[in-house]
Amino acid sequence: MAIDAETVRKVARLARIAQPEDRLEPLARELSGIMAWIEQLNEVDTDGVEPMTSAEATVLPMRDDVVTEGGDAARVLANAPKSVDGFFVVPKVVE
Repeated sequence: MAIDAETVRKVARLARIAQPEDRLEPLARELSGIMAWIEQLNEVDTDGVEPMTSAEATVLPMRDDVVTEGGDAARVLANAPKSVDGFFVVPKVVE
């Protein structure tokens, strides 16, 4: 997939990134190279390859899903900088 300077200009405008005119053509070549590399990756045969979350195969410990009465609210609220009537008090962030 070839990317031209006009496409770079449009994407830069949409992303609100200021790019000088003399930088559009080199950036278009760079992005075209990246897209060519991505297309090359699409040719790799990945049938039978399990998805990984890391290079080390690990198994997460499992525990029983047990319903409890919950934690001790007084102990939890003891860590709060400020609490009122059993609730955390936080500063207002929406005007």
